[in-house]
Amino acid sequence: MANSRAFALVPLLICVLSCHGAISYAAAPVPAKDDFFGCLVKAIPARLLYAKSSPDFPTVLAQTIRNSRWSSPQNVKPLYIITPTNASHIQSAVVCGRRHAVRLRVRSGGHDYEGLSYRSERPEEFAVVDLNKMRAVSVDIKARTAWVDSGAQLGELYYTIAKNSPVLAFPAGVCPTIGVGGNFAGGGFGMLLRKYGIAAENVIDVKVVDANGKLLDKSSMSADHFWAVRGGGGESFGIVVSWQVNLLPVPPTVTVFQIPKTVREGAVELVNKWQLVGPALPDDLMIRIIAMGDTAKFEGMYLGTCKTLTPLMSSKFPELGMNASHCNEMPWIKSVPFIHLGKQATLFDLLNRNNTFRPFGEYKSDYVYQPVPKTVLAQIFVWLVKPGAGIIIMDPYGAAISATPEAATPFPHRKGVLFNIQYVNYWFDEAAGAAPLQWSKDMYKFMEPYVSKNPRQAYANYRDIDLGRNEVVNDISTYASGKVWGEKYFKGNFQRLAITKGKVDPQDYFRNEQSIPPLLEK
Repeated sequence: MANSRAFALVPLLICVLSCHGAISYAAAPVPAKDDFFGCLVKAIPARLLYAKSSPDFPTVLAQTIRNSRWSSPQNVKPLYIITPTNASHIQSAVVCGRRHAVRLRVRSGGHDYEGLSYRSERPEEFAVVDLNKMRAVSVDIKARTAWVDSGAQLGELYYTIAKNSPVLAFPAGVCPTIGVGGNFAGGGFGMLLRKYGIAAENVIDVKVVDANGKLLDKSSMSADHFWAVRGGGGESFGIVVSWQVNLLPVPPTVTVFQIPKTVREGAVELVNKWQLVGPALPDDLMIRIIAMGDTAKFEGMYLGTCKTLTPLMSSKFPELGMNASHCNEMPWIKSVPFIHLGKQATLFDLLNRNNTFRPFGEYKSDYVYQPVPKTVLAQIFVWLVKPGAGIIIMDPYGAAISATPEAATPFPHRKGVLFNIQYVNYWFDEAAGAAPLQWSKDMYKFMEPYVSKNPRQAYANYRDIDLGRNEVVNDISTYASGKVWGEKYFKGNFQRLAITKGKVDPQDYFRNEQSIPPLLEK
């Protein structure tokens, strides 16, 4: 019973921890930060601006910090927080920032695992553009499209789509509290990844404020720029204000199941079987694994009814023992809170922005191309009961996500991937972090022989600062330092991203410790 209660917390823990008219700027920077604020208030209402000295500043900064590690005093905090309500405010922030040498970082939902959307590791004078007030969603049922602001949460997008049509959906992240801006910018995948791929490849237009303060859309930006913002990571290429997406059909009924199996009940053998079966199933069926302690929970969503799912499972994965008693039939929209919070969840949970559950967290990721030996899978379950142990989540690829060419979007993890691994660890007392942090480091090292190589790949939305940090020389992030971590997220697409950065932001105005560095073509 205790184990089942712990598993009930897992989706919540994963989600709360788990991730931007032409205006010109003055060429000569004026470093007076008071002048920056004075510039802002000429174009942005003062009620939308928060200086570090403001009594409301700590509350506004903390409201969407999902990882309490980045709330501590040693983190470099912004000078100002700007909470725009329209694109012109963002344009003005960029213009003022360029004029007065204040960089901008951009926060949509606050799930950035390393907190780089609102903190800096090194001393730097910067402001945060917090898109929390920009979360409109507009659905065009006839065209089967929607416009969604970057500050909206995925739950708000899903809710609004379903309100307009129960048989349309969008393939983005599992967790409804994730911000649209960050999720789409880094790729974005969830329970529909095998049917429809990632969020970014289903984006058909954007509105983005570039490093010159110009508001662009697909028709006014270069093809490379449009390619880069859809999966090349947040912030590097401007501030995406809103995204136009294609809405995709789902049946009136989907079926969700959750089947926990302990090691004693054959979890090792089942995971061993799953790593070949999961990526080869029909695209209507997604079965992921959440491994915690001595238990693997097989969590599935099928685009159809229990009546058609049960014979399919008996044919493709009989060892799991799935039967009609495991079925939970519902409209697609209800599967989102069900998977996130469990059977008691409601659609209104998709609209909840008042999350106060903020543990300390550490995350890493891997990609698997060859089956992990069964003996190693058995050792993984030994690791999962060690002191400081976290959770391992395995998402199967194959079908739609693997059919798209690597270069079609910056997200390169396609053909040949069996599954993605996310290592999630969390704790609730700042002083208790040593064991979880050590476990995460050691677990990641243990897995090295069994995952992708040259490079060892990682998912950009599971940002991991241990993969590398940009070095800044002459006020520009260097390509050599960025390549160290960048090729792990983007493989061969990293160079094209850096060349595009060199064209749209050659002075590296939009930057953080893992932003794309500009590569200037000679």
